[in-house]
Amino acid sequence: MTVTKKDIMETIKKSGLAKKCVCAHASLKSFGEIKGGADAVVAAFLESGCTLMAPAFSYSDYAVMPTEEYKYKRNGADYGNLWWIKHGNKAVYTQDSNAIDLKDMGRLPEAVLNTEGRVRGDHPLCSFAATGPYAAELIKSQKPLDVYAPLRELALFEGCIVLIGVGLTKLTAIHLAEQMAGRNMFIRWANGPDGKVIPAECGGDSDGFENLKPYAAQAEKKAACGQSQWRIFDTGKLLKSAARAIIMQPQITHCAKKDCLRCNDMTAGGPLI
Repeated sequence: MTVTKKDIMETIKKSGLAKKCVCAHASLKSFGEIKGGADAVVAAFLESGCTLMAPAFSYSDYAVMPTEEYKYKRNGADYGNLWWIKHGNKAVYTQDSNAIDLKDMGRLPEAVLNTEGRVRGDHPLCSFAATGPYAAELIKSQKPLDVYAPLRELALFEGCIVLIGVGLTKLTAIHLAEQMAGRNMFIRWANGPDGKVIPAECGGDSDGFENLKPYAAQAEKKAACGQSQWRIFDTGKLLKSAARAIIMQPQITHCAKKDCLRCNDMTAGGPLI
């Protein structure tokens, strides 16, 4: 079965997503075959009157080694083995950049980035990108030390988060719920506009987020498009429910590895800043 743009638009309409602000996390493979690929998905949302947002992270292009002042304790980092950083990286991020960690992010955020008039957040490592009527409003507040501002704006717009063929481990908003529960976000590092190292907030390990399934379900409804199963969340309700759960059960976000440095540091409250 081949899924078309029309099929996607029908699912958007039936799900009550038309004309809404939507943050999507997607596996295009979940559709089976999709005519037009990621571009068709973006077009379906835009032609349905939606503003479409997606995380468009870019660690591999812009992460750098920390200076001593930003080597915080309890920061989910082994400072002797920062394996994800390219040593000597001199690149400076700008919001015009289309660089993206494609393997981790997928084709949908890439398509959003390549849409004419798209808006990208002012965060060198964990930016969000959006396209549509309210793209600028959703993205405008994101800064290196306010990484999840676009998701807060999404909640204010009474927008939705859609998991398209993926699970809760891809649900970035749970990191914002952690922050709402009182945790500090981890600090990573990038070159600022002047080439000097700056700190940038980032989330932690998401492998334990499936533990929040009963709480996420309070804000969830489901839909299907071809073979793709959609999980649709009211952003505001999701954040409140997840934050309450994290406050009551701090270990609920911990992955299955007891010695996981990131989970141990995050469940303890995050970096000491």
